[in-house]
Amino acid sequence: MEAPRKDTFDLNAFVRKVWSEGKKHHRDFAWRYIGDAYAVLVSEIMLQQTRVEAVKPYFQRFIQELPDVAALAAAPEERIIKLWEGLGYYSRVRNMQKAAVQVMEEYGGRIPEDFETLLSLKGIGRYTAGAIASIAYGKKVPAVDGNVLRVYARLTENRGDIMKQSVRKSVENDLTEQMSEDRPGDFNQAMMELGAVVCVPNGAAKCEECPLGHFCLARKHGTVEELPVKAPKKARTIEQRTVLVIQDGAGTAIRKRPDTGLLAGLYELPNVEGHLTEKAALARVKAMRLEPLRIEALPDAKHIFSHIEWRMCAYRIAVSSLEEAPQGEFLFVDKRESDKKYAIPSAFRAYTRYMKEENS
Repeated sequence: MEAPRKDTFDLNAFVRKVWSEGKKHHRDFAWRYIGDAYAVLVSEIMLQQTRVEAVKPYFQRFIQELPDVAALAAAPEERIIKLWEGLGYYSRVRNMQKAAVQVMEEYGGRIPEDFETLLSLKGIGRYTAGAIASIAYGKKVPAVDGNVLRVYARLTENRGDIMKQSVRKSVENDLTEQMSEDRPGDFNQAMMELGAVVCVPNGAAKCEECPLGHFCLARKHGTVEELPVKAPKKARTIEQRTVLVIQDGAGTAIRKRPDTGLLAGLYELPNVEGHLTEKAALARVKAMRLEPLRIEALPDAKHIFSHIEWRMCAYRIAVSSLEEAPQGEFLFVDKRESDKKYAIPSAFRAYTRYMKEENS
């Protein structure tokens, strides 16, 4: 990242201003009142690529069910996946459990304080390690996420591509040099909040509300909307799929996905590539050794992953008996059973509502 124009931007004054006024913009989150390393770990992993409002109920439920690192390490995988159901990016919670096992086996059940040691834990990157070290343990380590990069790029009017690791590292170095030893966790959270609430990523920045407006070079020069510089994302791959809601009088067919790849190890409604006609969908069900009785087209839906977009059509197909299907390929469940035991990802949310509420 290009060096900040320190002749016109006083970083020390900037740090003092964030320290004194940035906390006024803090939102009210449960994890801020807990404050231990485990709560920081869980909240920060949940908040990756997920909106804060969506995370709140998940965090409360997760902490109630698995209140400490020992409970997370010992939990059955299906339990943690079920607790995570709807948040997406399930590798996050699998890696978090692996990190918990590391903590139990290698660090006596206490999440490490040291930044570099935290980086050795499965699934923990520089931002999460910085958040844990600074917020939970008071270590002078920056926690640089997209919000912080955006705030810093605008304050310093810097045109380095924030998607580059070299730029992120440069910002980390600058902030480390300028951070106070006193309560660095508050400093990091103030920076995050300014980016999330005031110096926002979408829509117009709220420059009139910004406590750092006096220091902001982008505001001074009218370049706020040009920053930060970010390389364009690759276009998502579009995939067409047909979802089959296959039911008899007792339940709905679901199956477990492979242990690797997209949505690894989760349960799903049967689906195939491409958009099938009714005739082709019935033929597919017959190939499963099931006897279809009737078919109903369901509304189209789509689901967007980070790199793939599913465009789905669907059919609800009544069959004479699901027990005729090959053993081991499907589970036959009602919706209440699924809600308790089986994690079906939000990609299928448009169609899980057609699952039967109870056995009849």
